[in-house]
Amino acid sequence: MSSGVRVNGARWSASYATDPARCRGRLIAEAASPTRSDFQRDRDRIVHATAFRRLKHKTQVFVHHEGDHYRTRLTHTLEVAQIARALARALGLDEDLAEALALSHDLGHTCFGHTGEDALDACMAAHGGFDHNAQALRIVTRLERRYAGFDGLNLAWETLEGLVKHNGPLLTPDGRPTPRYAARGIPAAILEYDALNPLDLATQAGPEAQAAALADDIAYAAHDLDDGLRAGLFELDDLAEVPFLAGLLAEIDRLHRGLEPSRRIHELARRVITRFVEDVIGESARRIAALGARRVEDIRGAPEPVVAFTPAIAAADAEIMRFLWARMYRHPGVVAVREKANAIVADLFCAFTAAPTRMPEEWSTGLDGAPAGRLARRVADYIAGMTDTYAVLAHRKLYATTPDLHWSPPSRGLPLAEP
Repeated sequence: MSSGVRVNGARWSASYATDPARCRGRLIAEAASPTRSDFQRDRDRIVHATAFRRLKHKTQVFVHHEGDHYRTRLTHTLEVAQIARALARALGLDEDLAEALALSHDLGHTCFGHTGEDALDACMAAHGGFDHNAQALRIVTRLERRYAGFDGLNLAWETLEGLVKHNGPLLTPDGRPTPRYAARGIPAAILEYDALNPLDLATQAGPEAQAAALADDIAYAAHDLDDGLRAGLFELDDLAEVPFLAGLLAEIDRLHRGLEPSRRIHELARRVITRFVEDVIGESARRIAALGARRVEDIRGAPEPVVAFTPAIAAADAEIMRFLWARMYRHPGVVAVREKANAIVADLFCAFTAAPTRMPEEWSTGLDGAPAGRLARRVADYIAGMTDTYAVLAHRKLYATTPDLHWSPPSRGLPLAEP
């Protein structure tokens, strides 16, 4: 049950915010905290989770050894949390819930970033595939084993709902999978949990989850540009291909003539964030007013998200992502490393499914004679939890040769951080 505690006064101001005093509770009832709201407790549990710490050594774009100052899943997650909290504060939402959702949104990612996810999804094709959002749900409801009274983190309903639905509803109003899941269906892990504790899969997520989702988009756009420029995968002059960025660079050059390249890059990234955040705040306020939202239920029942970009900024975001896809994510050097990482994940899956006892005892116990699907899912859970470093070391123990993931980006001319 919800504690109803409002520590240091109310942490929200809008009537349509998700009010922790009206929290729909936890799957396993717990005594209320005398000092923290339900959403504050969830945020704290996520930060202390083993899966959260592992994000430190999981790839964002560059694998862990390519440079100490490139973003990892952990630093990306912290940046998303900062932006999500800023959006929530400006819109009068519950900041703690927005932060909790931002901090948990990437918990289900594998080693080696999206490459690891794609590789594991291919390995699991005959057993329901692999989806990082579904894996995050498995982590916070089953795989974390820290508490005496339950597996997982026993998070509040609103946190689980936002974790599953932050990218939008999973079902249409008539119960069919939305386009994102039309071809493959909704992941079994989500359906299984929903049968136990329904998450209203056909409605929009709450506004705090929508803020966390937009914060993720904003962080990607700004910080992948920053990392790509500092790595020398493309140059500032190349950004003339994106009119929105060209305009920001012209503004920087007008205000700060002769600015050194590293500062020019930082000024560009901070302006991208500022423009995007201010745009979301204005457009979201307009949408909420047009909807006439008075309660969080009004937002969940809306036909589309209320936390959103204007069409102009949505187009700019899409242009930036197209540029990054061509110049960064598909850069030959990045692709070459990803192919090697793919091979490591596939090899590990083959080795552990062939001989489960190669996994630690806590993972291999109870698999004797287990159905193929159960065995495969256990192996996928084990591999998905690995950091980049651990996956490489595990491969070296099992195979005579391990792909070398070392790659030096083409330019070292820009300082990545102050000395």
